[in-house]
Amino acid sequence: MALSRLSITALKLDPEALSLALSADIDFERFADFAEPLSQGLDCSIIERQWGADRHQWLLEFEGSQIWLHYEFYGGSCWLATLRPTDFDVLEYLATLLTPYLISEAL
Repeated sequence: MALSRLSITALKLDPEALSLALSADIDFERFADFAEPLSQGLDCSIIERQWGADRHQWLLEFEGSQIWLHYEFYGGSCWLATLRPTDFDVLEYLATLLTPYLISEAL
């Protein structure tokens, strides 16, 4: 599965921010190498890709719900977010799909 190739080390749901934060090894210049397998593994369609000097923002679709995948270079922050509170359960479900693929940073 595509998710097994990702280096996700932590997940954190935030109901107030309507987000799911991901800690992962992400190269800004090769963001697609992270985002495409993530999207595929979560069975999301990629609707739109936006990027700037220090940020990537992709619009994904999962079973009728729009989910934003964000990555900010300077903070090394990556998260999935929805704009609609009624779609937070989708983020909760996606977190359950990612949980088995968490790797430990401890050696």
